[in-house]
Amino acid sequence: MLTLDKIYHAAYVLKNVIRPTDLIKAKNLCPDCKIYLKSENLQVTGSFKVRGAYYKISQLTDEEKANGVIACSAGNHAQGVALAASKNGIKSLICIPDGAPISKVEATKGYGAEVCLVEGNYDDAYQMALALQKENGLTFIHPFDDEMVIAGQGTIGLEILEQIPDLDAVIVPIGGGGLISGVAFAIKSLNPKVKVYGVQAAGAASMYNSIANNNIEMLPSVKTIADGIAVRTPGTITFDLCKNYVDEIATVTDDEISTAILTLIEKQKLVAEGAGAVSVAAALFNKFPIKGKKVVCLVSGGNIDVTILSKVIDRGLKKAGRLARLTIELIDKPGQLKGVSKIIADLGGNVVAINHDRTDVNMDINSCFLGISMETRNHEHVEEIKNALTLEGYKIV
Repeated sequence: MLTLDKIYHAAYVLKNVIRPTDLIKAKNLCPDCKIYLKSENLQVTGSFKVRGAYYKISQLTDEEKANGVIACSAGNHAQGVALAASKNGIKSLICIPDGAPISKVEATKGYGAEVCLVEGNYDDAYQMALALQKENGLTFIHPFDDEMVIAGQGTIGLEILEQIPDLDAVIVPIGGGGLISGVAFAIKSLNPKVKVYGVQAAGAASMYNSIANNNIEMLPSVKTIADGIAVRTPGTITFDLCKNYVDEIATVTDDEISTAILTLIEKQKLVAEGAGAVSVAAALFNKFPIKGKKVVCLVSGGNIDVTILSKVIDRGLKKAGRLARLTIELIDKPGQLKGVSKIIADLGGNVVAINHDRTDVNMDINSCFLGISMETRNHEHVEEIKNALTLEGYKIV
């Protein structure tokens, strides 16, 4: 069974392995409450996962260590297991879906693991890992539904209470539930008054649905930019712990996650992956009653794929009203573009791209469509520009 002693023991074992991450005060994030960021995105391997993986592997028997370990992951757990195994002198085999980003595959190899790329998705890789485990006598290191792994993650809860003893609430990302189970158990055992809130991506709300219906449910599919928490079904151990120790769970959309990633980059100079930013998204978009409270947002990881970072930033800018696209129907004659651009410039907008279309079958024969992408301050600024264009007789499609 999970106990507070086990979490303290995990903290002792991890003392010279992991980095006790900083708690960063984020003054400008939410003006109506005091937000602190637990920066696990700056952890060894760029994620909290190394805590649970290392503690689990450190507690294996000599025979289990000699046989080696196996895991299944598309990212952070893979890297955590690979590093933990290497530090313990154990061979590791990681099954990774073949669609995983090349950077994460190479990082896993870099920590010393043998990688088996499996055709298909996470579930296919999971089944392959189970087959190879039996075939080779390896020990399977589960990413979340294991009490040793959960105890390792719970060390974050101990650190948070040491850093802010008078904490009011903590907001934690949820995938399979290993992180929040450990954090919630540790915090509630030491200070039951602290609220523990969990956050899932709306496109992967397996724990949210399971708790709401008081029964473990499996989603038919998951779809979210927060790939680190895209889990179809929670664990049995984590479900029980969340039911008993987590006060409330909410969901955030991909647009809200994108806004949180962008906000962390701009205001805090921190890079977070989608899964790591959901806690901040929940605070930004008022998912929990935290007004006037002292709150920790757990930023669980920073291993975002750089190939999609630009897309995420683009989504975040659009969500915040800082990047807008207008399509204007014009009479196809000289001087029209000059008039439109002058209005935008006079109001402080910055045009970054233009598309001139004279071929659309839905327009009049002597008309054209002008597509304009522009940088703006916020949604109110966009409306100000649209109203000015309309007053000057321009038709916004």
